[in-house]
Amino acid sequence: MPRLSDTMTEGVIAAWHKNVGDTVKKGDLLAEIETDKATMELESYQEGVLLHRGAADGQKLQVNDLLAIIGKQGEDVSALVAEHSGGGAAPVEAEAAQEQAAPAPSATPEAAAPQSQPAPQFQPAAAPAPEAPAPQQPAPASSAAPLDLANMEEVVLMPRLSDTMTEGVIAGWQKNVGDTVKKGEVLAEIETDKATMELESYKNGTLLYQGAKPGEKIQVNDLLCIIGEPGMNIDAIVAAAKGGAAPATQQPAETEAAAAPQATAAPQASAAPQQEVVNEGRIIASPLAKKLAEEKGVDLRYVKGSGDNGRIVKQDIDSFSPAAAQSQATEQAPPAPQAQSQQPAAPSQAPAPAAEPKPQAAQAAAGIGQVSFDEAPVSQMRKTIARRLAESKFSAPHFYLTMSIDMDSAVETRAKLNELSPVKISFNDLVLKAVAVALKQHPKVNSSWLGDKIRINHHVNIGVAVAVDEGLLVPVVRFADAKGLSQISTEVKQFAQKAKDKKLQPADWEGSTFTISNLGMFGIDEFTAIINPPDACILAIGGIAKVPVVKNGEVVPGNVMKVTLSCDHRVVDGATGAAFLQTVKSLLEEPLRMLV
Repeated sequence: MPRLSDTMTEGVIAAWHKNVGDTVKKGDLLAEIETDKATMELESYQEGVLLHRGAADGQKLQVNDLLAIIGKQGEDVSALVAEHSGGGAAPVEAEAAQEQAAPAPSATPEAAAPQSQPAPQFQPAAAPAPEAPAPQQPAPASSAAPLDLANMEEVVLMPRLSDTMTEGVIAGWQKNVGDTVKKGEVLAEIETDKATMELESYKNGTLLYQGAKPGEKIQVNDLLCIIGEPGMNIDAIVAAAKGGAAPATQQPAETEAAAAPQATAAPQASAAPQQEVVNEGRIIASPLAKKLAEEKGVDLRYVKGSGDNGRIVKQDIDSFSPAAAQSQATEQAPPAPQAQSQQPAAPSQAPAPAAEPKPQAAQAAAGIGQVSFDEAPVSQMRKTIARRLAESKFSAPHFYLTMSIDMDSAVETRAKLNELSPVKISFNDLVLKAVAVALKQHPKVNSSWLGDKIRINHHVNIGVAVAVDEGLLVPVVRFADAKGLSQISTEVKQFAQKAKDKKLQPADWEGSTFTISNLGMFGIDEFTAIINPPDACILAIGGIAKVPVVKNGEVVPGNVMKVTLSCDHRVVDGATGAAFLQTVKSLLEEPLRMLV
């Protein structure tokens, strides 16, 4: 399996274009390989006969694993297959050979038992019998070798959707168990540590099993779902992956069947969990619904979703009104006294439900002198931020350099540029451009620590820290030194909007060589930032303050901005970082120099 992209570690066989036994010529299309970036065509660079395929359609292969063997007709490749795959790929080749040798279902029982069935035409009813358990045979085989689940055609594992992803949360399933699935259709929405992404199916079949419910987590390479033929026995596959959790496949049907009588017999009991799902825990909503709710000031905790699995959609926001929500709550309250109407004190209990919310509100408000707190589960993004920044802080020896910069000329230049620029240029854009130009002059600062070597980058890709509700994202402005201020400003604004809408893709935040973080718009004078690995430095930008400064022997008002450079001492020394800051200072104090 070749490495078809710089970040590729494994490839999925999207489709084979040659079968075992076919003649292959140089330049012929062998297969379509799905990488972490795109689906690419793989051409043959040799001639011969395709003798072995290392994986079937939809299966994964690690880079440098055995993909195919092309040789002479009749050549014995069993030893070669066993050497490269440890014998694990031999059954794949055997199965492929059996499929070619027995394309017709009726030929299978004849070839399997020629002695026990000398007259198959007298047993027409017996032919379907071996066919029925046939699709169930691969499942027990996989249970004998649970480590081979990744090579099973029916199994879909949780993919790694970003370079730092270790687990994913099921934001919502777009297909239910029993639904027909086609290639390219969206299976589910997966919440990673960076964004919520749509997962498309790369195979055809029927969805037989879901590895988790909406809101639940699945580790990377754990069982996500099973797609196969209807009626297939999946118990052994689930047991191998989940450690005996096969009965979970029947739980959704049982819980749904049990939910109906509970809802009719005890409306109050059924209403309570619905309120808990809406008001507590993770809220499942479409990006458009979240955006509309934010614009209208609607609290999504009180909105009942009408989409799949209670997902909040645009219609729910448009039709939501606080008065309607309160009326629904009061309508749900009367069943409680009706259920207790058999007791003689029913009339006296009537006002009790109306009084119940008041003590709850009083308890929430009366927190004086009492210990009170809320606990929220840690999101995937927050986990990644904690892990990566802790690794950076406690493994990279940080040191900090702070410098004050006279921004009077930058303020005047920005005002003149905005009179001509099609987009509004911010001070952050000016700093980004100055940093990009300075990095070309100080390549050691534009370096990356890689453990046993230091990579000195010749390209300038600057990451811009963007705050979102769940944490922090760092989209990358690529080749910033070669871009104008208007182009930089446009890209930064687009990245900021995409980050808030959770539409950033892995290609947007990968590959930075330097990072800037700006808190000046919040009135922060100066701060120190933690290095974003594998970068060697990060620049923390404070606000521009109007302070008295001395110019030409006189005290006059001036615009001063403080910046702090955090450096990894394994890569950058103090003198190197100081020289870089001096260059940034000179470019910002004379902005025309960086526009030449």
